[in-house]
Amino acid sequence: MRKLRTTTVEGVEIEHGSANIYADMGIPDAEKFRIKANLAIEITLAIRRLGLTQEAAAKRMGIPQPRVSALMNGDFTNLSERKLMDCLTRLGYDVEITVKPASGAAGRLTLAMG
Repeated sequence: MRKLRTTTVEGVEIEHGSANIYADMGIPDAEKFRIKANLAIEITLAIRRLGLTQEAAAKRMGIPQPRVSALMNGDFTNLSERKLMDCLTRLGYDVEITVKPASGAAGRLTLAMG
């Protein structure tokens, strides 16, 4: 686990996390997990906005209903980023990937939700 910034307020020690809980917990491929989590959240919101049952969402996204259930309960480990993006497009979302030169020696992977 990486060291988080701490402060003390009225005798209570508070740890400040980053924007990536997976990185805070020291999980390998933390950025990949964060992106998959954000895609899964957006899929869940889309299913709710569209008023779809899990069965109807499964048919529309081309995955089995138990995977939809797992996804909506936070288990997206068996779905690739590519499949999650495919699910979003099948739910009527545009997914845009932008590739550009990095400002530093190594690039980074980000997800902008809009």
